[in-house]
Amino acid sequence: MKEIRCIAIDDEPLALLVINQFCERKGGIDLMTFSEPRIGFEEIVRQKPDLVFLDIEMSSISGLQIAHTLPQGCCFIFTTAHAQYALEGFDLDAVDFLHKPFAYDRFERAVEKALRRIETLSKNTLPETIIVKQEYANVSIPIDELVYVKAMENYTKLFRTSGDHVLSRTSMKTMASMLPEKKFLRVHRSYIVSLEKVEHFSKHEIGMIGNKVSIPVGRRYADDVYRILRNSSEEGDTFLKKRQNGK
Repeated sequence: MKEIRCIAIDDEPLALLVINQFCERKGGIDLMTFSEPRIGFEEIVRQKPDLVFLDIEMSSISGLQIAHTLPQGCCFIFTTAHAQYALEGFDLDAVDFLHKPFAYDRFERAVEKALRRIETLSKNTLPETIIVKQEYANVSIPIDELVYVKAMENYTKLFRTSGDHVLSRTSMKTMASMLPEKKFLRVHRSYIVSLEKVEHFSKHEIGMIGNKVSIPVGRRYADDVYRILRNSSEEGDTFLKKRQNGK
């Protein structure tokens, strides 16, 4: 794998020194460090690095705030002395949570996890499966088995063709970045649907194959959703005749 671009933000210079030394020892990492969080965040927005190391409790801005606004597809690892933030960190879909002081071996394991995620995101081919967190386990879901995704407060619920579902702490934003754009469509702030599983649709709701639940279409999404669904097949009119039961 090619060298990855990385940014570390921590208002403690000694902590940044440790990360820098560990990155040099690991190799293959082009690292920039920032002790001023706001400047570091501006650089993240500008450079869109592959990986970010984030402290949480900092003087001018919280690492949690930064994590909420990272560019899509940007992986991040929390590095903090405050273990009470671990659960919230995983809710934000952090790759890992390094509790200070951490040893090199623990740091290396976290970076290896990040490298695997970065490699998955960078592949040009459509992924056959996605991996999401359910409680404290990772669950692999074949793309073709996914019917739709629903946001539920701090969770997402993934509905499968078998009729069962997976309740995950993966955020809706992360879920949208994991799913291939050619196969899935955001139709509402709380819903993503599989284009291949759409049975009928209008500007107000969508019916899915083998599912009695009507998926609402958000007002801000309506025009784009209708246009994309009409054009999602090269045959256009044939697609509508076969799959649209009414407007």
